Amino acid sequence: MRKSVGIDFGTTNSAIAVAGADASLSMAKFHLNDQDTENFRSVLYFEQLREGTRRNISAHAGPSAIMRYLQAEQKGRLIQSLKSYLGSRLLTSTNVFGRPYLLEELISFLARSLRKESESSLGALGKTAVVGRPVRFSGAESAKDEEFGLSRLRAAMHSAGFEKVIFEYEPIGAAYHYETRLDHDELILVADFGGGTSDFSLLRVGPTFRRVRGSREILGTDGVPLAGDAFDAKLVRHLVSPLLGQGTSYKSLGKDLQMPAWIYIKLERWHHLSLLKSKETMQVLKSLRIQSQEPDKIEALIHLVEEDLGFYLHQAVQRAKLELSAGDATIFSFQVPGISISHLVTRKNFEQWIA
Repeated sequence: MRKSVGIDFGTTNSAIAVAGADASLSMAKFHLNDQDTENFRSVLYFEQLREGTRRNISAHAGPSAIMRYLQAEQKGRLIQSLKSYLGSRLLTSTNVFGRPYLLEELISFLARSLRKESESSLGALGKTAVVGRPVRFSGAESAKDEEFGLSRLRAAMHSAGFEKVIFEYEPIGAAYHYETRLDHDELILVADFGGGTSDFSLLRVGPTFRRVRGSREILGTDGVPLAGDAFDAKLVRHLVSPLLGQGTSYKSLGKDLQMPAWIYIKLERWHHLSLLKSKETMQVLKSLRIQSQEPDKIEALIHLVEEDLGFYLHQAVQRAKLELSAGDATIFSFQVPGISISHLVTRKNFEQWIA
């Protein structure tokens, strides 16, 4: 049966879907934490493996990258948000364990991994794909930069085995889905809230534009480097960090001092939490626990760091964020051995925090 392949290559998450000739739709499934998900996290993880006297670099992408990162006692190099650099000429390469990697190499590896893992559930994907592209690439300052970003993305898809790549603007893909339900023309605003950026596009849709193939035109577009990751950080700052000692006091040389703010800033990005696990920082945290007026909260923070629970904490934060998008309140719950947090949070609170 003839099928069409669609790829959403995102800054934070990617996905692949297959549409059959009978209009059936199947999403690729990926395995993470004993569960299936339709989101392929757009992350890479590099680790050094010792084989005898040699050290080899092992690379992983998507869900397997996250699992390797979580399981590693000595953390390697986690790389995120590669898509945001496609249109920028400022980042050409990065150094990983002494070896330089071109940005094109990294994105190509991510694309190949996305295809390989998708075919486990979808079967062979063939050589043609429709790939979403932003109206404007982050960091692009001219039409040449836009074409530069597009050429990098096209090369990554070619590397993944897609010889024919058809690019479509991401907001047009969203508008088409909405348009199928319309019996009249409309002027609509499409909002794309991603992980790192939010993009907004204005366009006309409806029967008039549906009849004439290729007539859809984006009338205007704009974007801001502010989205889901920033919203998660606000939930951590206002909801989680106070339960782990932020704003509490400790005694030092006879004075009452507040817990250092820099510790809690690291909590706001899950992959930054491992930066607190250095020997020096752990000594600071344990000293603060002894002097703290609320040592139980600092003990919970130490446990969070020592057990590398940042990823699981942020999964709980994201669940709360999603539930607050549908309801007026939810219970934020984070239950792991050694830490039990259960707290009511309202949408009104959340909106004030992200205002």
